[in-house]
Parts: sequence; C-alpha cells; structure tokens
Amino acid sequence: MSAREEEALAWTVEEACLNAWPLPCQRLVGGYLLRASGGPSRRPNSVNPLRGHRAEPEAVIAACEAAYAGLGRPALFRVPEIAPDLDASLERRGYTAFGRSLTLLADLADHAWPPDPEVTLAPSPDADWLAARAALNAADSETSRVYAEMIRTILLPKAFAAIRRDGAVAAMAYAALDRDLVVIESVGTLEALRGQGLARRVVAALLRWGRAEGARAACLQVVADNAPARRLYAGLGFARELFSYSYRSRDPA
Repeated sequence: MSAREEEALAWTVEEACLNAWPLPCQRLVGGYLLRASGGPSRRPNSVNPLRGHRAEPEAVIAACEAAYAGLGRPALFRVPEIAPDLDASLERRGYTAFGRSLTLLADLADHAWPPDPEVTLAPSPDADWLAARAALNAADSETSRVYAEMIRTILLPKAFAAIRRDGAVAAMAYAALDRDLVVIESVGTLEALRGQGLARRVVAALLRWGRAEGARAACLQVVADNAPARRLYAGLGFARELFSYSYRSRDPA
C-alpha cells in the first residue's frame, strides 16, 4: 500500500469512528469539528481535525478557546498523527499532551467466528444494557443522558451485544457499520465478572455481525497503556496500528 493509500485509509477509519459516536452539540471551525457533549468523556468534548484543508492553527485555537469559554469549560484538543497541525502551537500555549490512544484495524477476511448463543444482538440498547454501561463507568445521570442521546443519533446500521449472567448484563459492546468498516465501541465487562472471556465473546459476535453485513475490516480506538484491552483486541485480529492520537489541555487532570 502506498503512503497516499495508507493516509486515505487512516482518514476513512477516523471518519468512521466519528460517525459511530455522533453528537447533537458540535460545530465546524476552520476544518475542525468542535464537540461539546458534556460529561467527563474526552472524545465527545474535544476539537477534532477533519480531512482536507484546515485553517491556520493560531486562528483555530483562538476560536475554539472562545467557544469553550462561552460554555464555561476548558478547551480540549485531540491531535492525531495524521493531522498534527495544532500540536506545536498548543505546546507553545502551555497545553500538555496526555491520554495517548491507538487506532487499530483488523482484516475480517482471515477470521471466522462461530455463532455464540449466549450473546444477544439488538439494533438498539435496552434499559438493562444502558444501566450496565452506566454502572461500568460510574456515570451520573447527566453523563448517562448524554450517552443515550449519542446512541439515538447514530445514523448507521448498528448492533448492541450483551452477555447476561443471572438475568443481568455482564458484558457489552456495540458496533456501527460505516461503508465496509465495522467500528467497535463501548466494550466493557462488569468488574466482578472479568477474566472469563466475556468481552471477547461480545466483540467476536459483533465482528461476525459486521462481516455478515458486508464489512471487510474492523476498527477501534484503545488507550495505549491499557494492556488487558490491547491483548484482547490482538487476540481478535486487531494487529495493525494505523495511527495514534493524544489530547492536549492546559489542565489534563
């Protein structure tokens, strides 16, 4: 694959990941997408570069700082390797880099996952799925509301997977199909039930679903120092690292 093809693939995956986690509260700023969902999550509350022409960094940073100030929150910038335009200017302004994450890709052609009768798939999450997600993340009511609204606004085919134990959701994840890519999101297992391979099974079921729907590859984003998650994904075929990204903030805490 040529360097140009590699870059095009990286941008296609970046766009798919944004489409799999849409927001009703966002704004275009000079070739960047300023997202402001509320809640503690970084990705839906940060400035993200878009493919194509992007405006001069100082002007973009100033406009985004003003927008976030108007919302009463600090500015947060997400800087992927494929678009490092803002990095030097943010460094000069005293923004600290943190939260390095990886964008991984799996080729679905070389893998097959048998049906798993214990994993349920649904086109939307039920109340139990959302409650398990909230419990896993110790989410307050506002964060849970923001997440449920995000799920509602996904304009892609999607599937929500779960394994239950004693009638309650024990592990969950969802997938969204963007062109021939299946994006894996929100993977988690309740703490008391970890180490039993439940997360692997829900992700495998979603990969099987994506392949049946026409996906040729799968992608996801994972915190770089999350060793257990990286081992999980490596075992499912996510062997290719496309690019990393970090966040920059004046107050990374």
